[in-house]
Amino acid sequence: MAHDDATPIGDAIKDVPLFDAHVHYKQPAWGPYPVESIIELMDSNGVAMALVSSTPDEGTIMLWEFAPNRIVPELRPYHGDAGSSNWTKADGMADYLRGRLEKYPHQGIGEFHIHNLDTSDEPLFRQVITMAKARNIPLHVHSGAEPIRWLHGLDPEATMIWAHAGLGEPATVVHELMAEIPGLYADTSLRETAILGYGADDLDPEWKKVIFDFQDRLMIGSDTWVNSQWDRYTGIMTSNRAWLSKLPRPVAEKIAYRNAEKLFGRKVSMEQIGTK
Repeated sequence: MAHDDATPIGDAIKDVPLFDAHVHYKQPAWGPYPVESIIELMDSNGVAMALVSSTPDEGTIMLWEFAPNRIVPELRPYHGDAGSSNWTKADGMADYLRGRLEKYPHQGIGEFHIHNLDTSDEPLFRQVITMAKARNIPLHVHSGAEPIRWLHGLDPEATMIWAHAGLGEPATVVHELMAEIPGLYADTSLRETAILGYGADDLDPEWKKVIFDFQDRLMIGSDTWVNSQWDRYTGIMTSNRAWLSKLPRPVAEKIAYRNAEKLFGRKVSMEQIGTK
């Protein structure tokens, strides 16, 4: 790993803009956290831009309409009675997704869950992949390794973001899958403590290998799936800066925002802080 001997960016990480690649603005947050307060939280933590999906999608659109230069909207399938465990079985799901994609400028489909892979869902997933490829946007998938492999097998050209870098999967499996699928991105939301080695002086060695080997395909995230995550948003971003600070500047900047710039065709800078 050629970058191991490079000087860590250290405290200078505080001046690097962040792209939060895993945000939800779900209905329970709309009252306690109105749209202006979300942007204020981003501002106070140096988060220049965020990838946002919501249950229902109206939350994402409200936030995007308030701050279109700060929000990258993506389309979550969940609405009405369709949730994480049954969305692939919901009547009219393909039509719902198609209609929302035609109405709004979503730049991703997800984050959606595949708790238990059911290969009979293949026709729907093929339609979802077709919608994504037609718009040149990624799928944002919350699953273990096998559903990612299965989706890749349906169409090796589909771009995917692996939510939480697999969450329950160990770093060795994350490394194996990202090596296997060269176009696979991952967000590291909810992985901060593991990456930091649970208080060790250096990063966890297995995660360090993932980070250096796949530095061009990783992004940080917060996962504001419940209001308590908004309550502790500053702590989450502080944890992300803590592990990024242990990386050489070029690597830290890629994961902090440059990979997102590349994936979404956006310009990310500290000049966006304080704007909408």
